[in-house]
Amino acid sequence: MTARVISCGVVLLDAAGRVLLAHATETSHWDIPKGHGEAGEAPHVTALREMVEETGIALAPERLKDLGLFVYRRDKDLHLFAARVRDGEVDIEKCTCTSMFPRRSDGTMIPEMDAYRWTEPDEVDRYASRSLTRLFQTTLSLAELHRTL
Repeated sequence: MTARVISCGVVLLDAAGRVLLAHATETSHWDIPKGHGEAGEAPHVTALREMVEETGIALAPERLKDLGLFVYRRDKDLHLFAARVRDGEVDIEKCTCTSMFPRRSDGTMIPEMDAYRWTEPDEVDRYASRSLTRLFQTTLSLAELHRTL
């Protein structure tokens, strides 16, 4: 039995209840900022670090609401946190990804994420992966999160 991977991330909402999605470079899908923890790293620390690496957005730990662990894919679970930003607090035109990986075709180092968008909850399925869309449609309601965050 293979151990399931846990990826930690932040569901970031704006004042209108839209969710921040980042475009995964050289793919067709958009995702929330998330990633794997380093040895001994607490889940909220991983989520905040991944947010900074993938978007440049830094949040104070006390702004996070722990949403818990979610089944994501056959091989991966997500430990998610939520936060809300105020109007004008985040300019997605200034978001930048410092986390790099080698391009499949030639090994050139490229950023994990290359574009950002605020996405209405009912439009997530147009952009996100099937796994993320399913999570938001069946387990984690963005509308409910907007009401309670």
